[in-house]
Amino acid sequence: MSMEKFEKRIESLTDTPFGYTLSMIGGKWRLVILYWLVEYEAIRFNELQRKIGTITFKTLSTELKAMEADGLIIRKEYPQIPPKVEYSLSNKGRSLLPIMESMCQWGTENSGKLF
Repeated sequence: MSMEKFEKRIESLTDTPFGYTLSMIGGKWRLVILYWLVEYEAIRFNELQRKIGTITFKTLSTELKAMEADGLIIRKEYPQIPPKVEYSLSNKGRSLLPIMESMCQWGTENSGKLF
C-alpha cells in the first residue's frame, strides 16, 4: 500500500491519507447515504429516509449536514411552497465511486452469493 512513507512516523491514523478517506466514508450511515445518492441522481430528504429505512430524522439530518460541510454532497433548495430540497453528489462525492465499486466487487467475490 501507499502507507510505507508513513510507517513508524505517525501518531494517529488520521494523519494519513487512509485516515482521511475513512473520515469521509466511515461511520454507520455515510456509505449507505452515498449508495442511494448514486442510485438516484437527486433525492429529497423524505425519500432518502424511506430508502434507508432505519435511520432517524435527526441522524439523517446531521449526516447530510456533515457530508455537505465535507464537500461530498450538494444541497439544492428550491424557492417554492411547500419547500423543496434535493441532495446530490458533488464532484468530490462522485470521486468515491471507484472505492464503492471495489467494495461491490469484493462483496460479489467473497459472499458466496450470486447477486
